Amino acid sequence: MAVRQTVAWCYRGGSISTEPRINDRIRVPEVRLVGPSGEQVGIVPLAKALELAQEYDLDLVEVAASARPPVCKLMDYGKFKYESAMKAREARKNQAHTVIKEMKLRPKIDPHDYDTKKGHVVRFLKAGDKVKITIMFRGREQSRPELGFRLLQRLASDVEDLGFIESNPKQDGRNMIMVLGPHKKKTEAMAEAREAQAARKADAPATTTRRDRATDEEPTEAAVEEPTEASAEEPAEA
Repeated sequence: MAVRQTVAWCYRGGSISTEPRINDRIRVPEVRLVGPSGEQVGIVPLAKALELAQEYDLDLVEVAASARPPVCKLMDYGKFKYESAMKAREARKNQAHTVIKEMKLRPKIDPHDYDTKKGHVVRFLKAGDKVKITIMFRGREQSRPELGFRLLQRLASDVEDLGFIESNPKQDGRNMIMVLGPHKKKTEAMAEAREAQAARKADAPATTTRRDRATDEEPTEAAVEEPTEASAEEPAEA
């Protein structure tokens, strides 16, 4: 019974820390030490390794706990954690998720509506997303599937510079479906978007400066000459 209670208490104790042991938390008689620049110092007693860490004003960090003896390195642990967090953040920012957008059209779509829908498809493909095009048939339109097929082919032709037909048109009940894939990868589109945003930010101060300079060059009210009463009352020459 006591064993069961101990096991339950350990289970409720919380999650196990994944951070490496550092300095006084290292509990082994000796370690394989790696210097601050990556040089191999060799196997040394733990007390000696801690003494060297103090001399260098660094931390002794256990980097390979499963080794025999464990491998420890002299480093600035605070700086190491910060750089690791920044790398993980950058990796998440650059991570690309495959997204499938959907656009629905009717076989007899109005030209203006077609241009609007095509604009959305162009925007999706430029962003590196796939686009699922759905043609919806109603009533007697179901007997004219060639109308939907021609419309899908027309759309694919209009955006062929940005995307390609990944899945050919096929009938699915009352609908006809086609999938367009982007020529540009999602990561490339994200990188280009960030570059364009940075360029706009860099250009903004220059534009503001030009605007301010133009405002400074405008004449003030005091500099504008107004006609005097005498000149205003002079009769015009015949």
